[in-house]
Amino acid sequence: MKPFSEYMNEWLYGPQGYYARFKAIGKEGDFYTAVSTSRFFGATIAHHLVETVKEARLSPHTWLVEIGAHQGYLLGDMIEWIAQEAPELLETMRFGIVERFEALREVQKEHFKTRFGDAVTLHHFVHPAEVGAKEAFVVANEIFDAFPCDLVYKGKTALVDEKNHRIRFEGHDEQALAIARKYGQEKGEVARGYETFAAAMARLAKKLYFVSFDYGEKEARTDFSIRIYKGHEVYPLFEEGLDLASLFGQSDITYDVNFSHVMDAFEAAGFETAGYKTQLRALTEFGLPDLLEQLAKLGNQSLYLRELNKVKILIDPQIMGERFKMVAFQKGLG
Repeated sequence: MKPFSEYMNEWLYGPQGYYARFKAIGKEGDFYTAVSTSRFFGATIAHHLVETVKEARLSPHTWLVEIGAHQGYLLGDMIEWIAQEAPELLETMRFGIVERFEALREVQKEHFKTRFGDAVTLHHFVHPAEVGAKEAFVVANEIFDAFPCDLVYKGKTALVDEKNHRIRFEGHDEQALAIARKYGQEKGEVARGYETFAAAMARLAKKLYFVSFDYGEKEARTDFSIRIYKGHEVYPLFEEGLDLASLFGQSDITYDVNFSHVMDAFEAAGFETAGYKTQLRALTEFGLPDLLEQLAKLGNQSLYLRELNKVKILIDPQIMGERFKMVAFQKGLG
């Protein structure tokens, strides 16, 4: 029997884990993300970065770093927008991806080579602290829901029998239970590793702005949200008759983020919470309407309508707009 967090870690990050090998995202994969929905997601964040540089909160020599980049689409979309809005920054900025898996690093290198040729140099790091920059703008999409979690229920934590993948609430992990008590949880998921990650992020750069998008709420849930995505179908972990053995490592497993836990971890590591908003509000404030207006002025009506329909998925309150949240942290920006 092992703690559920160890079981989930192997499911996602073990030698044959789901994220250890390249998996398609979008129509051909198991789920959609904001990145796979529209390039305007990355373009809008890039516009926010350009504004941050114009305001002199970060200099033109800042690093742009993505964490959990998958194929590298988000970072690529951001670089493409920077090339349009502020091409001079491509001469001064540096670009990097934090990626622990060699197989994914190779996929990212190939994507950038195909997309940019020799025009953009991509740097890779295994750990955030390896960057060691003077200043950085860091972006991540849907990473906090991919941290292994423990499951708590009435003062007990979940253990998993590796032979039959059965889950029993017979454990007593005091660290997990202490976190659960802090956020008033008797039943639900307790993420493990936020504190370690925040401490590593604090070493990424002396001056740092970090923005991330994920699904969840500011308060902990009072029920289990943990679920499995396979072929765009959603399976609650405790669904009767679910064959965990066949899904192990072959599907994504995730849960709703408790953003209060994320904020507490980063503030304890020396960050200031710079913002917490719905994806709808964040993208709007970052300048998405202005970007769409620029596209409309190009005069290609069919292109505009096609991209507008994609963007609606990002901001529709019934789809991604309200369910997904943006959280931002800063250190040394004043």
